[in-house]
Amino acid sequence: MIWSLLVSFLASFAARSVADGQASSGLAPKKFLNIPLGKVKPAGWLHDQLVVQTKGLAGHEHEFYDYVSQTDWTGGNSYYSNLEEAGSYWFNGMVPNGVLLDDPTIQSQVQQFLNYVIDHQDSTGWLGPEVNTTKPRYLWGRYPFFFGAIQMVEATPSLANKVVPALHKFVSLANTMLRNGEGLEDWTRTRWEDFVMTLQWLYDFHPNGKEDLLIDTMKMLKYTGDPWEDVFKEEYFPKVAVENLQNPFPVLTWHGVNMAEGLKALPATYRFTHNQSDLEAASKGWDLLFQYHGRPSGIYAADEYLAGLGAVRGTELCLVVETMFSGSFLYQVIGDPKFADRVERITYNALPATLTGDMWSRQYLQQQNQIAAKSMNPNPFPNDGPYSNVFGLEPNYPCCTVNHPQGWPKFISNAFVTTADQKSLVHVYLGPFSVNTTLANENKVSVTVDTLYPFGDTLTTTIRADKAFTYQVRIPSWVSKGTIAINGGAAKAVSPSNGLQAVSVKDGTTKLTLNLPADITIETRPNNSVAVHRGPLHYAYDIARSQKVLAQNAQQPLAVDLEFDATAPWQYAIDPSTLTFHGGSPAGGSLPSPIFDSGLPPFTITATACPIDWPVAGDTFAAAPPTNPACTGPATNITLWPFGSTKLRIGEFPTFKAT
Repeated sequence: MIWSLLVSFLASFAARSVADGQASSGLAPKKFLNIPLGKVKPAGWLHDQLVVQTKGLAGHEHEFYDYVSQTDWTGGNSYYSNLEEAGSYWFNGMVPNGVLLDDPTIQSQVQQFLNYVIDHQDSTGWLGPEVNTTKPRYLWGRYPFFFGAIQMVEATPSLANKVVPALHKFVSLANTMLRNGEGLEDWTRTRWEDFVMTLQWLYDFHPNGKEDLLIDTMKMLKYTGDPWEDVFKEEYFPKVAVENLQNPFPVLTWHGVNMAEGLKALPATYRFTHNQSDLEAASKGWDLLFQYHGRPSGIYAADEYLAGLGAVRGTELCLVVETMFSGSFLYQVIGDPKFADRVERITYNALPATLTGDMWSRQYLQQQNQIAAKSMNPNPFPNDGPYSNVFGLEPNYPCCTVNHPQGWPKFISNAFVTTADQKSLVHVYLGPFSVNTTLANENKVSVTVDTLYPFGDTLTTTIRADKAFTYQVRIPSWVSKGTIAINGGAAKAVSPSNGLQAVSVKDGTTKLTLNLPADITIETRPNNSVAVHRGPLHYAYDIARSQKVLAQNAQQPLAVDLEFDATAPWQYAIDPSTLTFHGGSPAGGSLPSPIFDSGLPPFTITATACPIDWPVAGDTFAAAPPTNPACTGPATNITLWPFGSTKLRIGEFPTFKAT
């Protein structure tokens, strides 16, 4: 009751402030600007990875998966909750997937989706499957649709004539609803930042004279929503798994996916408040989240709710892709390279680890130490079911089936940005890409990046420009003794400023060769255990596994639920002083496809290890790593593989000292 009264008071205060002329003047600029969808494309192995996704589950959901093929967003009768997010989630991810691959089938599917939704907008301005029904009208389910529609306009600017008027009509309705306390439920109250970002896109590119209404609606969303600036304060932030804690704020603020989306709230707020404190709170919240719940794979643990540091607690696939997107937005607004470093780690480790190599089956929850993927009884997840870490079509809940496809495409489309003045092009996420864009002063620029990164240390970048400009490339924090050579000249040590190496590029063609080696590093984890890294990749022991089909979709036989069981010992301690990196080159210079599966990456690390007693909890998950274990057999060598290629694994090891 007290919380409801406070929200009502703040909402009325925000409304009065706008009415009294106290609104902030305009939006604060971002440090970096995203480049319209389609201008940045994947190349090399990264292009192949998107092809794998398209040939897998994501690219076929429209054919057989009822929540997509029969979605009520386009006149069908299928949905999984009154939040109405299934169809819009799918749309949000497949729009960039189709554009980045120039895939005519996907592009036709999303165009039909867009046309249906906008053509059925009702006279009040409402968009979505509730039109002409008695279903409740909650705002949240529209937000992924808005993101997809924005991306379609970026890729095909002529679509603005269709999309922009529909969005403005909806904004007018939403503003009235918010003033009347309508359209709100717990999920909408926590995910308001996504709508604010849509409003800011309209303000930046298509305000249509509605600037005051757009700002007013941003404020209404914030002040009727959950208070992320308080959630991220250190005195309130949970330092351990939360199942036995009392949340001082609405309970869904500690929900893993809401936390991932909430990371965008304060940078979005800053743009209309102009308060530097919003950015400081956003940065601090990011640090707290990973300090107390982070994983060596780059992501954090939340098996429904924040889950602390235990190696067998889960991480939901939805929060993986949402954190990637939020981290990109944080980097663009604030400019701190820590956001880009972490997004790259998440993408190259946590994302592929929770999908089969062919991307036909996905988990709901992944584990850092994962000795089985099966129906668990008992299971280590207080709020999720025993089927949560099975690789399948929709284990535990269907949301991640429709939401996960945004991961790779949005990583790719955010891999390059421009400076706020649009005079400089910035390469943010390292990997193979091609870029064609126009900078300020009609400077047409094309870039190709040839690399196996993160499975290689060298990036060869060819830049063609009509005019001279400054090109910048991110040098990750883990690089050791990196060098850059320009146009075949002598290699010189990189000297980044705020994580970026600046290069003065002349008109014509310029060629850069970056060599970015990294040392093996050890991360201390709970129970005196350790995790192993080199560069962006986290390394884990890949447990040999058997495979059993638990279920098979009747319409699509490739959509299967799989049980994986260990077929070899995994109970090892390692001697960190013996870690040795092996950086092989793939035969023929090309990586295998898919790359993220057992035994396929060219990079490995070996370690001296010894067998130990390591208990199993229940019969399906490992107990916490034993502290100071004794060896139960002779030392041996084991091989660690990139985490993303492992489906059963040990990623946090006890240690011993080899004699």
